[in-house]
Amino acid sequence: MDFNLILPMLLIVCIVYTIKVIVDATTRRRIIEARGSEELVRSLLDGDASKRRLASLHWGCVLMLLALALGLIDLLGITEVTPGAIGLLLGATGAGNLAYYVLQRRIR
Repeated sequence: MDFNLILPMLLIVCIVYTIKVIVDATTRRRIIEARGSEELVRSLLDGDASKRRLASLHWGCVLMLLALALGLIDLLGITEVTPGAIGLLLGATGAGNLAYYVLQRRIR
């Protein structure tokens, strides 16, 4: 594994995520400081909580189906990267996203 390639990419991702978190927090603080209505502040906080729950559901669905696909690859004895193995992983990712969509529609 080439850490000379992975570490700069990871650093960029961390910087971008940090900037996003700071901008979101600043926006929320300005809304609260501007004496926004209590209903607006409450809906903002409730929306954040709902997004966190749905994000957990989304990643749970995707990662569970990817784990099943990797288990299937191991059971089939595939030891090399082949188009079939890549297709199985991509299909599992798509199925996980579709499962999330269906579950999210049933929740709301």
